[in-house]
Amino acid sequence: MQTAWPLTATSGYHGGKKITGRGRHLAVDTEGWLLLALVVTAASVSDKAGAKLLVIRLFDAFDTLKIMWADSGYDGKPLAAWITTIAAITLEVVKRTAPHSFQVVRRRWVVERTFGWLMRYRRLVRDYERRTEHHEAMIYWATILIMTKRLARYETGQPPIQRWGGQRQRPDQPEQAA
Repeated sequence: MQTAWPLTATSGYHGGKKITGRGRHLAVDTEGWLLLALVVTAASVSDKAGAKLLVIRLFDAFDTLKIMWADSGYDGKPLAAWITTIAAITLEVVKRTAPHSFQVVRRRWVVERTFGWLMRYRRLVRDYERRTEHHEAMIYWATILIMTKRLARYETGQPPIQRWGGQRQRPDQPEQAA
């Protein structure tokens, strides 16, 4: 009798987040639009080991990067020294000022927003893929779709969809002249 594909080699348990599955390590541009590098590992792989794999992929593609912002999971002098030695990139860790409260933290929102966009795709919400390479391909596919939709709006001359911060008009009141 054949058993199902062994997910234990590509899936793991992350004790800090209390999840079973995979960990995604992304490097994006300063606005979060362009995916520069991606590494998918088992969730049991530490963030620092995932960061090393990510920096290797990032340095293979882009050798002119100077600074990299990361969250507190990538904190530590040995990791920062390793990244500086291997890739000549300065690692700047952006930490929360107060835990368990909402505050907008400088540069932290960029990757979080990218993860939010990726969660709009059904194949990425659940861990359907058997291999990490397939999961990486799905993430690349989703980012290509995101960028294609954004570029198509600019090509047709349509303004980008404004979801927040625009003028609001109640339906029961007439429009006001400016």
